[in-house]
Amino acid sequence: MVRAAVLAAVGQPLEIRDDVEVDEPGPGEVQVRMVASGVCHSDRSARDGVMLVPTPVVLGHEGAGVVERVGPGVTGVAPGDPILVSWVPQCGTCFHCERQEGHLCDHAAVSMGGAMLDGTTRMRSGGLPLRQLAASGTFAEVVVVPGVSVVPLPADIDLPVAALLGCSVLTGVGAVFNTSRVERGDTVAVVGCGGVGLNVVQGARLAGAGRIIAVDASPPKLDLAARFGATDAVDASSGDPVSAVMALTGQRGADVVFEVVGRQATIEQAVAMTRRGGQTVLVGIPAMDVTLAVPAFLGLVLSGRTISGCWYGSSNVRRDVPRLLRLYRAGRLELDALVSRTIPLDGVNDALDALGGGEGARTVIVHRGA
Repeated sequence: MVRAAVLAAVGQPLEIRDDVEVDEPGPGEVQVRMVASGVCHSDRSARDGVMLVPTPVVLGHEGAGVVERVGPGVTGVAPGDPILVSWVPQCGTCFHCERQEGHLCDHAAVSMGGAMLDGTTRMRSGGLPLRQLAASGTFAEVVVVPGVSVVPLPADIDLPVAALLGCSVLTGVGAVFNTSRVERGDTVAVVGCGGVGLNVVQGARLAGAGRIIAVDASPPKLDLAARFGATDAVDASSGDPVSAVMALTGQRGADVVFEVVGRQATIEQAVAMTRRGGQTVLVGIPAMDVTLAVPAFLGLVLSGRTISGCWYGSSNVRRDVPRLLRLYRAGRLELDALVSRTIPLDGVNDALDALGGGEGARTVIVHRGA
């Protein structure tokens, strides 16, 4: 039996259960003892019904741990190896993976329903099956995940820090490196400076952006964005952020604007503050009923603007995780400062409720015995 945080019904607090049973890994699967898991806004979105997931489900998708067992056919990792969980399984052989589009892997649709790649589950509580968010479920002490969701990590890496590579860093930095066309000297605006937005900021810094405008309604988050590379701050709570960005850019708009909130209003603002010929990158996860209405001729054809969707930073995890680790070891990528506090699993509901405040970048659950 292991402990896990279970969403029994949408809109309800997570239940900390001690009776969760975990099956042995099947073919192509890996059993992992989780060490740490970041608390991400997507977990809150799942809890609140913004992102639709079947219940009951173990939440958590941004995590790192140590391999305990491997199923038949698994290569590349062995018991005792530290690993990162990729919440988008990337098989490496399907149509998209062969085109370096691992984030669009053909197998990921099954995992988004909370099952293993064969459509079945590996966890139970009270005799009933439990799903795992994105086939991950990192809010559990032990999980079984698809082998193609496991990314090896160096033996000397601090796992509570490395866990953040699994979502916020890959998504944020990847949005700049993989999805956008930020060029050296460009002006970039980042709308939303939470855990993912901060990584967009530092991704823009690494890409050589000349000006990075952080936009948020929380002054503490704007202060933190400055630490990660923002050169200008726009407090969206004190006026129209579009007017503020236009004023900072000579009424032209930013070359590339990243929207990292997922709300109708902020998406529209992001498009409005993008210059003619520029690019708007949608990173935040919106509710299912959020739509985007842009005049086709004036807003896109005549203006030459591009609007791009960004899922998981358009990442190929086996290419991008080693690259990010090299930047971290070189002192160019900030990871340690992203961890604002660590908590036990029992504090997960308070951490989910606190998301959206200005107290820090990322709360990380450190599992019992880790």
